[in-house]
Amino acid sequence: MLQPKIKKVVPLKDYKLLLSYETGENKVFAVKPYIAGNWYGELRDISYFKTVHLIPDGTGIAWTNGQDIAPHELYEQSSPL
Repeated sequence: MLQPKIKKVVPLKDYKLLLSYETGENKVFAVKPYIAGNWYGELRDISYFKTVHLIPDGTGIAWTNGQDIAPHELYEQSSPL
């Protein structure tokens, strides 16, 4: 299943992201389970975590140093508002 495109991402407290989709859905994704280990560990720095941005075509999100989360994970593992 193709996920709808993300229109907006907003970092929230406690390592969560508010995702607004083209369908009008708003969902919250918890990043905290991902921030263990070397690759995602950099996200523990809250200043860096807040630099999250949309991938230009709206199919996902990423951080400056290349960390990203698969679009299907974002959509399927997030909680609706």
